[in-house]
Amino acid sequence: MASVAAAEVAAAALRSVLSRAQQAAARAGRAPGSVRVVAVSKTKPVPVIRGVYDAGHRCFGENYVQELIDKAPQLPEDIEWHFIGNLQSNKARALLAGVPNLDMVESVDDEKIANRLDRVVADLGRKPLKVLVQVNTSGEESKFGVDPSGCMELAKHVKLNCPNLVFSGLMTIGMLDYSSTPENFKVKYSIFWDAEIVYEWQYGMHMCAYVC
Repeated sequence: MASVAAAEVAAAALRSVLSRAQQAAARAGRAPGSVRVVAVSKTKPVPVIRGVYDAGHRCFGENYVQELIDKAPQLPEDIEWHFIGNLQSNKARALLAGVPNLDMVESVDDEKIANRLDRVVADLGRKPLKVLVQVNTSGEESKFGVDPSGCMELAKHVKLNCPNLVFSGLMTIGMLDYSSTPENFKVKYSIFWDAEIVYEWQYGMHMCAYVC
């Protein structure tokens, strides 16, 4: 009963978040469907994730390789898993082999992990894997990500030198207090606005921002 109640609470929370995302999109003059919500399911038990799935959601994010490998086989195959945590190169093969429906890795922050993912995708015969370049826009040592000054070069490396990866945009984890106003967000994350102008024109780039 407890797991059922938790799943219902999670599904209700999802509906609230989706509604807020649609309202924000409308205020920004964007189509509601252009904003995608990734439900971060790290540390959440499978029954709770299943409850959110049953409410209609299909896109989930996990931080830890082994946790995702353990969960994925217990849940429907049409879930689009996003790996959003720091990925060590020696765990790339286990992740890609253990989660056939892994849709995206959002945390590519150097050429080494990009090259490793590219090789593993080829070795496993998987279709090209979507990736985001993670940028450390806050400057916090506790957070991963390439320095903003190097994000364009890393994005170019993925696009031009990793044929088994699909460069799909940028990802950052912001500071809640600092990014709470549109003015601060645009100043702090100006690298995204500049990069989006270049890469959306060339490659159809998307941006993903987490606040925690």
